[in-house]
Amino acid sequence: MYLAGPAELFCERVLPALAPLAAEGVEVRAALGLTEPLLEEMRGGRHDLVVATSRPRRRTLPAEPMMDEEFVLVAAPAWAGRIGGRVPEGLGGAPLVTYAEDLPIVRRYWRHVFGERPSCRAAVTVPDLRGVRSAVVAGAGFAVLPRYLCLAELASGALVPLHEPDDPPINTVYLVRRPGSERNPHVAVVRDLLLHAAREW
Repeated sequence: MYLAGPAELFCERVLPALAPLAAEGVEVRAALGLTEPLLEEMRGGRHDLVVATSRPRRRTLPAEPMMDEEFVLVAAPAWAGRIGGRVPEGLGGAPLVTYAEDLPIVRRYWRHVFGERPSCRAAVTVPDLRGVRSAVVAGAGFAVLPRYLCLAELASGALVPLHEPDDPPINTVYLVRRPGSERNPHVAVVRDLLLHAAREW
């Protein structure tokens, strides 16, 4: 069966969850990419399941909520000490690390938490959130990351939350199925396993 989704979530959560299926004879072919192009490929018959960071606009593709990713504003301890809890005003002199020039995750965080658009520009842009995480751990500046992606770094103290709002911004991730793919029994096995595993993510 053919499964697709965002590289970070796949490498950190999806593929480890599916690991036991390999020994059971379930063959999985994974593709990585952005949600909209992957959904277009699904409409063309290329993928059976897509892990999507937004609900498909067209209702022709069945979509089930899979998990909520919570976003957290983080930096290495040295930058956290310089900022000193003055958020967002204290971030003016700190470099921003992000995965896209138009700051989609940062804009969502700022709008939801501070009720305004961010005034900062990216100092470092890396088109993979794992690269953003690595750069911030190394001291490049601050970033907004999905919490699941930096749990170990937050637990070890390699990253520090700069702000902990009562109502953190979240994004719902969906598991999207191509109509007709249910005829492949492996699709149902993968779907059920992912929906169950994602409850702990």
